[in-house]
Amino acid sequence: MIRTLVVDDDPAAVSIHREFVDRLPEFTAVGATTSGTEAVRLAESLRPDLVLLDMYLPDLPGLEVLRALRAPGRPPTDVIAITSAKDVDILRGAMNLGVVHYIVKPFGFRAFRERLENYAAARNRLAVTQAPGQREIDRIFALLRSGSDDLLPKGISAATLKVVVEILRSADDRLTAGDLATRAGFSESVARRYLKFLSDSGNVEYHPRYGSAGRPEHLYSWTGSV
Repeated sequence: MIRTLVVDDDPAAVSIHREFVDRLPEFTAVGATTSGTEAVRLAESLRPDLVLLDMYLPDLPGLEVLRALRAPGRPPTDVIAITSAKDVDILRGAMNLGVVHYIVKPFGFRAFRERLENYAAARNRLAVTQAPGQREIDRIFALLRSGSDDLLPKGISAATLKVVVEILRSADDRLTAGDLATRAGFSESVARRYLKFLSDSGNVEYHPRYGSAGRPEHLYSWTGSV
């Protein structure tokens, strides 16, 4: 079970989010609070695996809570940020402090379940990886942090990225950029742009294929886990 601490400034939201957590078979809520100071204390005493952290709290900003959770000697815990779509700068700051995922308000149970199940899948992958290095960890959580156009590089759309990922994940064999373009219905230059983005984030590997005289053709295969 993934032991989860729920933190939100709204008592009603705390109650709802705690109920959402307990509806998911892999998760259990071990505590809840509306206070940032209390969240830091509970994280120390309860040692949760995951903190669902609202970035707006009445006594201590969410970024300050994150810094406290990341202080040397603190027990390790993952954090999923809860914020609003307009708070891109705050969310960027949270990502820099190691947030593994985020949920944008307002949201219902379906979106909540999707985010937490994606997180659980990534966590399970790490659990079976022998001595994961930072590159492996970054690769596993890379796509968790890529669900908003505001957070993606220029020229990369979240909706198109999802299509590309699904094609690569379901492919029986390695694909060329042309193969991807044909299956997705866009140009080969667009396919190359998305393949480069996924390759740079460690979710796609490319392999040269040598044929007739000229530059080798690249074949791409999915290596990501989320």
